[in-house]
Amino acid sequence: MSHTDNIIPYENLNILNKEFEPLFQEKFKSFLDKGWYVLGNEVKVFEENYAHYCGTKYCIGVANGLDALILGLQVFDFPKKSEIIVPSNTYIATILAIINAGHIPILVEPDINTYNINPDLIEAKITSSTKAIMIVHLYGQICQMNKIMSLASKYNLEVIEDCAQAHGATFNGKKAGSFGKIGAHSFYPTKNLGALGDAGAITTSDSILYEKLKALRNYGSEKKYYNKYIGLNSRLDELQAAFLNVKLSHLDKITNHKLKLAIMYDNELTNKIIKPIFASDYSHVYHIYNIRTDQRDELKSYLLENGINTEVHYPVSPNNQEGYQEYFAGMVYEISEEIHKTTLSLPISYATKEEEVKIIIEKINDFFN
Repeated sequence: MSHTDNIIPYENLNILNKEFEPLFQEKFKSFLDKGWYVLGNEVKVFEENYAHYCGTKYCIGVANGLDALILGLQVFDFPKKSEIIVPSNTYIATILAIINAGHIPILVEPDINTYNINPDLIEAKITSSTKAIMIVHLYGQICQMNKIMSLASKYNLEVIEDCAQAHGATFNGKKAGSFGKIGAHSFYPTKNLGALGDAGAITTSDSILYEKLKALRNYGSEKKYYNKYIGLNSRLDELQAAFLNVKLSHLDKITNHKLKLAIMYDNELTNKIIKPIFASDYSHVYHIYNIRTDQRDELKSYLLENGINTEVHYPVSPNNQEGYQEYFAGMVYEISEEIHKTTLSLPISYATKEEEVKIIIEKINDFFN
């Protein structure tokens, strides 16, 4: 396949959402007919259904995943400049949320095998200023929650889960977003459960936090024009909630398709690359299928020449980001940097076909042979 033939995209949202279009159109017509545009019935229904899906009592729809993280921190009223533990290889939003909430991110290296925060390295970073562990279920796999929850309990720390990439992933049968007091979720269009624009949610089973979060997302107001807290305007859009209600009922089908593609990659890709691994008591929802190789850049170029688009999640580790030197100048995170230098994400969309994965596997194996 030359680059002028049909290109295999990393993601094609048009194809991904095509089968849902008739249902989206119905929802849009109903939305127009009702004339209720903010915090209406679609948001309420989505919150109930998604809480049920995640195994929590409550869900609060917000504008996006970053706001879910910021509000998830803000709701606890930690003293300003509290230390929040966070993985050193996360997407920048997790760290940005900590800074925007007025706190200090303390980076902890991941496990080189799972890419999730290494629970054995957390304790050494805990000080009297540490108030929470913000974990990230990266690529679609849950962190080692037994060890993390036990540490949190020992030091009286809150656990906030960044579930942006792990909708429906489980550990011992329990779903992402149901371990800590707060689970923050993003429904950015490329996620396994993707809206048609920005959207997010917070899950919790704590009734006091639930009531406060409902106010915080709505200017800090429990009653119109009366502001009990300093909040945000961060409400899940009624139309996005309508689209998410359609997609949520298909989420397991979307996940199963991605799982089927992941199994093909696992079984047929050369062992000259490092493939994702996970333990038997975990499920992986493969928001991202990442491989690792020292020849990442050459492989990426070779695949592009052969009409295959890939992505890098992520090219620069947070400690090396230009805008964050005030926090991380001179700090070295070798494991994180090694991952950022060698990782490559292969197409694994709901829109990716099995025949396309066969071509990708063949080209990668050719490259290494």
